[in-house]
Amino acid sequence: MPSAFSSRRLALQRSALLLGAALCVGALAQAQTKEVVIGYQDMVVPWRFAQETKELEKRTGYKVTYRKLGSGAEVTRALASGAIHIGEAGSSPFAAALSQGVPIQVFWILDDIHEAEALVARNGAGVNSLADLKGKKIGVPYVSTTHFHTLVALEDAGIHPKDVKTLNLRPPEILAAWERGDIDATFVWDPVLAKAKQNGKVITTSGQIAAKTGKATFDALAVTNDFAKNNDAFLAQLVQVLADADKSYTAHKGAWTADSAQVTAVAKWSGDEAPSVPASLALYAFVPPAEQASNKWLGGGKDAVVAKSLAATAAFLKEQGTIQQVLPDYGVGVNPAWVARAKQYSHGSGPERWPADRKPERRLRRRPPGPAGAGPEWRGPAHRTW
Repeated sequence: MPSAFSSRRLALQRSALLLGAALCVGALAQAQTKEVVIGYQDMVVPWRFAQETKELEKRTGYKVTYRKLGSGAEVTRALASGAIHIGEAGSSPFAAALSQGVPIQVFWILDDIHEAEALVARNGAGVNSLADLKGKKIGVPYVSTTHFHTLVALEDAGIHPKDVKTLNLRPPEILAAWERGDIDATFVWDPVLAKAKQNGKVITTSGQIAAKTGKATFDALAVTNDFAKNNDAFLAQLVQVLADADKSYTAHKGAWTADSAQVTAVAKWSGDEAPSVPASLALYAFVPPAEQASNKWLGGGKDAVVAKSLAATAAFLKEQGTIQQVLPDYGVGVNPAWVARAKQYSHGSGPERWPADRKPERRLRRRPPGPAGAGPEWRGPAHRTW
């Protein structure tokens, strides 16, 4: 018969085991509640392959939900409402959102738009130059980068916006209107741009407009301030996933063929056709992390190129009556912290990454002192950590 003491001890041991199990389950449940919702659009960019392979989930352990949205305006509204935590949009929607007080931070340049957005006139519409757009119908997503560059191009050509009928259409709606013949021109991006080019003529591109007017556009990722406060490590890893995806493409463009797994994934997530993806990707410029962290892009506060671009875009949108106010400093909505940390890392496959020119230092802990009288030949337990 067990004694009363041993019974009590057994009961305490069982209680301890149950408590330990409960704590482990609680910790696991807490870890599994780490979630993020990312809003994306149909831009043709390398990180679609990382979305397909669930690279972000593998590195962070977060449950990641991707929500496809139809325009930059939809993305910024979702950020403002808290429906998503992180979102992709162009510089114009982010400039408008910051001007309206949406608490977000732009933290990654998804692409320098360059030649990836173009104004195309439908064959037979009688449009061969910007001057021919008077009295014509143009389909563009309002408050998008193409809407911004449409207004810039018209102003540069001396055409008043009221002399052109601009229709607010999302990319899928643009394609439908184009195929019905309801619009004469569109300023849009792939995959709709590629389809419009099949029976249309390119009048100008974002790259040409930027070169002539100095008003460049870009696509970026922004995060809500609330999410950023509590998910610093996650955002650093997200930036690394983005950087690795870009490097995978820029360093091995020849491998991104129409029948490759990478291009198949990009086509699936963007809604493009695989044969068109390599040409679409080639239209963008993808900015390396080190350059993004500099004052050429995200770094430099108010004087950063991104902050200045957002300010110039906001001023133009206000002039056109699209927004009501312009902030004195758009640097408050730009955060280079995560890309500045990620730029130092090499392009590996796991969450622990090391600079390309340095191996992790191997550290040996001292052995504990041997028993009294033990000589140097004593071989106690050694512990190696990496």
